Amino acid sequence: MDARVNKDMIISDMLQIDPGIAAVLMASGMHCVGCPASQGESLEEAAMVHGLNADELIENVNGYLAKK
Repeated sequence: MDARVNKDMIISDMLQIDPGIAAVLMASGMHCVGCPASQGESLEEAAMVHGLNADELIENVNGYLAKK
């Protein structure tokens, strides 16, 4: 798969690329992937709220997508 995500993407848009991204985010400590805020919140914004490193999350998600 040629898809890649970036930290400016809205979480719900990322999940439309591949619903399996939710499991990657949840394993990283972001358990809000289904909450209403994810419909309009960028990955970087959500990472900041949860005290997570957005760049690490992007690496994890893109690593997951590269294996598909």
